[in-house]
Amino acid sequence: MPITLRKTLKITGYTVGSIVGIAALYVGSAVVLSAIPVPKTQPNAPADVTVFLHTNGVHTDIVLPIKTSQIDWSQQLPFANIPSRDSTMRYIAFGWGDKGFYLDTPTWADLTFSTAFKAAFWLGTAAMHTTYFHGLEAGPKTIPLHLSQAEYARLIAYIQASFKLDAAGNVQHVAGHSYGPDDAFYEAHRVYSFLYTCNTWTNDALKASGQRACLWTPSDKGIFGIYGR
Repeated sequence: MPITLRKTLKITGYTVGSIVGIAALYVGSAVVLSAIPVPKTQPNAPADVTVFLHTNGVHTDIVLPIKTSQIDWSQQLPFANIPSRDSTMRYIAFGWGDKGFYLDTPTWADLTFSTAFKAAFWLGTAAMHTTYFHGLEAGPKTIPLHLSQAEYARLIAYIQASFKLDAAGNVQHVAGHSYGPDDAFYEAHRVYSFLYTCNTWTNDALKASGQRACLWTPSDKGIFGIYGR
């Protein structure tokens, strides 16, 4: 076998082996760390506000009442920003993710290698996705959580800090983009990667508000597993 070919095969083998090893380490870390629970900070905290964890099977959202005594989300995120302009909505779901993935992949059939690669390796920007509901019921994909006012205040602060504001201090609506009549996108802080995913953001929101969470997770399975789903 020629020396050049032998070197090429050797380098290829090392490269493939390294990729497989990194992938195995990532999957193993995700399985182990997702299974390590972070307990609720104050188990006896009063149940003042009900919020929800929701998943579509891959991506998690945190769903909050639009109006409470602590905040009216419609003041910062007006109903006029969703195509339906339906002001009778009662709940708003917050999801964070890669902006390119969000806007260019309305369905899994639209996913391209380029979009996935940019999202996985810190090459994109982030967006907040808000979806509005008239009502929400507990089920296999929707878990109710009961927060105290103090816990809810921390959750509000965490979500608000995720929005990228303009010079005037207002959220930046990504106009002309939505999946349907009742959702909207906004510019957001941070950068998505395979180490910090949409579900990592949700998991950190749970930690910020003192709720049960995973030590770390990139997937919805980790979060819902902590809650026995």
